[in-house]
Amino acid sequence: MKVIETNLPGVLLLEPKVFGDARGFFMESWNRRTFAELGLNSDFVQDNHSRSAKGVLRGLHYQLNDPQGKLVRVVNGAVFDVAVDLRKSSPHFGKWVGYELSAENKRMMWVPPGFGHGFLVLSDSADFLYKTTAFYAPQLERCVRWDDPDIGVQWPAEGAPQLSAKDAVAPGLVDAEVYP
Repeated sequence: MKVIETNLPGVLLLEPKVFGDARGFFMESWNRRTFAELGLNSDFVQDNHSRSAKGVLRGLHYQLNDPQGKLVRVVNGAVFDVAVDLRKSSPHFGKWVGYELSAENKRMMWVPPGFGHGFLVLSDSADFLYKTTAFYAPQLERCVRWDDPDIGVQWPAEGAPQLSAKDAVAPGLVDAEVYP
């Protein structure tokens, strides 16, 4: 597994070893031993799978009091995946990183607890898989506005993205409940 450090300490871009030939390919997307050797001793408790159409933007989501670390990847299509530091005590508070994750490049991103997460679908559709370190708790879920100028994510969107009702009314960073 190749680990690429990002501009946000703790957020990692991961490139698994892929073994392929004319028949297809094989890769390990998660191995407890390998991840522990990389310093990622996370205990995953839930696996999620979402499918979205082109132009759908999901996020920027996070969970208060029981924050989730997320290991994310795309198995069909492509997305622009974003992590935002939402820890007020961090020198990187409000900063973001974004990378293309796709079925073709097989990259994964580790989004640690304390970060908001979101993605924009670039392909006709995308199947997005993610493992979480805490169970989903809807009463703790929060979101920050996807286009908040205080964060300034440069989404590669063609026109206005498709948003959920919840994401369309998300507060800006200045009004959001965030981590200490």
